[in-house]
Amino acid sequence: MRREKRFGILLTAALLLTGCGAAADSGAAGSGVLPAGTESAAAESAYHKITAEEARDKMEQEDVIIVDVRTEEEYAEAHIPGALLLPLDTVADQAEEMLPDRDAPLLLYCRSGRRSKQASDTLVELGYTNVYDFGGIIDWPYETEGAEQ
Repeated sequence: MRREKRFGILLTAALLLTGCGAAADSGAAGSGVLPAGTESAAAESAYHKITAEEARDKMEQEDVIIVDVRTEEEYAEAHIPGALLLPLDTVADQAEEMLPDRDAPLLLYCRSGRRSKQASDTLVELGYTNVYDFGGIIDWPYETEGAEQ
């Protein structure tokens, strides 16, 4: 009797372990369910914190979209040449219309870096894959244009 009981326990344990492995494999194989941690890894690879210098290098060497997430008034005072205005409070609603290519490299900035981080997080949640946050215009030592010029 003891031998049968041990066999039953071992059989149950084996079935449980096999079932758990199959569930994890089926999620990874395309059932629409991602294994734990995959979404955060994808988000981490989509978001990049860079310096103003690195942003300037990208602007000079690559085809990028510069996105200013400040208010219209702040943008009118001074902005980076060629920047699109997409205020933080409109990112979730207007990103798809203004930024239709979710794989295009996006360089985001605001005044100090807080709003650009929030906007970056929103864009990553919306499926954008190349989001570069270079902080605030207060740290931008390069050319700007606007009313202050």
